[in-house]
Amino acid sequence: MARVSGVVLIAGAMAASCVLSACKRSPASFTSGPTVTAPIVGGPHALPPAAAAPADDGNWTMPGKNYAATRFSALNQITPANVGKLALAFTFSTGTNKGFEAPPLVVNGTMYVITPFPNYLYALDLTKPGAPTKWTFKPKPAAASQGVACCDVVNRGAVYDNGRIFFNTLDGQTFAVDANSGQMVWRTQLGNIQRGETITMAPLVADGKVLVGNSGGEMGVRGWIAALDEGSGKLVWKAYNTGPDKDVLIGPRFHPLYAMDQGKDLGVRSWPPDAWKIGGATVWGWLSYDPETHLVYYGTSNPGPWNPDQRPGDNKWSSGLFARDISTGQAVWFYQSSPHDLFDHDDVNEVILADIPWGNARRPVLFRPGRNGYFYVIDRRSGQVLSATPYGYVNSSKGVDLKTGRLIPAADKEPKPGRVTRDICPASPGAKDWNPAAFSPVTGLVYIPHINLCQDEGHSEANYISGTPYLGADVKMYAGPGGNRGVFTAWDPIRRRPVFEIKEDLPLWSPALATAGNVVFYGTMDGWFKAIDARNGNLLWKFKAGSGIIGQPISYKGPDGRQYIAVICGVGGWAGAIVSAQMDARDPTGALGFANAVKDLPLKTTAGGMLYVFALPR
Repeated sequence: MARVSGVVLIAGAMAASCVLSACKRSPASFTSGPTVTAPIVGGPHALPPAAAAPADDGNWTMPGKNYAATRFSALNQITPANVGKLALAFTFSTGTNKGFEAPPLVVNGTMYVITPFPNYLYALDLTKPGAPTKWTFKPKPAAASQGVACCDVVNRGAVYDNGRIFFNTLDGQTFAVDANSGQMVWRTQLGNIQRGETITMAPLVADGKVLVGNSGGEMGVRGWIAALDEGSGKLVWKAYNTGPDKDVLIGPRFHPLYAMDQGKDLGVRSWPPDAWKIGGATVWGWLSYDPETHLVYYGTSNPGPWNPDQRPGDNKWSSGLFARDISTGQAVWFYQSSPHDLFDHDDVNEVILADIPWGNARRPVLFRPGRNGYFYVIDRRSGQVLSATPYGYVNSSKGVDLKTGRLIPAADKEPKPGRVTRDICPASPGAKDWNPAAFSPVTGLVYIPHINLCQDEGHSEANYISGTPYLGADVKMYAGPGGNRGVFTAWDPIRRRPVFEIKEDLPLWSPALATAGNVVFYGTMDGWFKAIDARNGNLLWKFKAGSGIIGQPISYKGPDGRQYIAVICGVGGWAGAIVSAQMDARDPTGALGFANAVKDLPLKTTAGGMLYVFALPR
């Protein structure tokens, strides 16, 4: 799911009386602070592939930092010994009050900031005191797109390449803008808001192509990913994620490992007749790229509608992971993490490329902290699941069968007609939603900001009307075991266990940043920007921002040679819609039940978008 519009507010369209037990639940008390469960072990550990994670030049040109999506900065001036001296260098008001999920970019002395709708692009001059604005580009997306956006009017970032900034607008357009002048180079219309399509994802630019996918899995759209020519914006290829093989670009190169993903036209045969045409499986999350194999990796979202009884079958190719040839779009392999998804467990989360010790050599893999609660280690050549270990509390399934690749369902948690299924964990946002983890080659750990929510769920029949919510579910969410709604976990992907965990009161909706100085940064929904020791989780420094933080922090080298840390606050998204959309906290059905889990959030923060940049004193 690609989360809750300030206008549509899908859950509001399904408002019902408070009949589920969740309405009476409230977060329990808990003790915060790091819990060290297994100290870091020396010896060989995971490393990102050099081709996908080249040497750090101090810039930050794409949301994931590099094609391996490490979100790791090799800058090391800021350390556990001196991070407590971090001070504010400058600020910038974005002029927005919606959820701010995009990281800033930094390229050779200029910072670029892309806002939620109306998707303004700002260029700030870092060579001058206070970083004044160099130029502003206003794309003027269609105002009507706000009304069909599922889950706030967010934007997840821009990308710099070859002198241009590439970004998407909510109304389904992709833009290329000259990075120096702010003049538009080209724009291409890809999405159709009349069908409920929007675009919230950050593009990926690689091999001369701009890769973009659509949002709207809750609106009965058909998911796709498209490649545009980087120079002209013309369509190179487009692959749908449901339908016949010719539409999905499945041909002779396609060799999925597991029997469940093998067969002809599964994108049709695993659905009821014609249901694949409105079956979701959108691409609103993160893409990674391996320059050595020329494969792009991306996940697909939930099938539609949420009511699983209306779509018997595995519902290919939803809730899974594709590897495609970037030149042609042809599928190479696919793995479905949640066949016949029951709980909106999209598989759009980040795809971290790594090479792990394997015998006397190294094995190329993908790290994936999935929505369904399992940390996957997957061979990136074949799609073989090497391990799948719970990194949060899971009772909605019983594990992953490594022989077949299939998720093992828990029968007692499967929603059924005419009943409310209670205490489903994790809830629909999963053990982790869109907000990406960071991977440090220094410690070999993956730093996962995630959530601890469970839910009660009931179903009703969903009726499809183009451009309107297509759901058929009534959900109420609440804090999971322990009462904390958020968790920050340092995960050892080789030994398949946490090294330390930090419990947080509110769900964590901010991505993580790891640095070579062994300092890790993340934000909280009540506005605390935190720095912790990458080795043990000890809190080293914190700063109170003016709004909740769901944006991604970055680290960059300024024109003066100093290391800077930047983050943008601005609560919103699915988790913060109760604030950014000014929802009634007394309505437990708001934001598809998420409002019930954070009904105290309006007492803890207010809306507003502000960039904060920090540095050590001179």
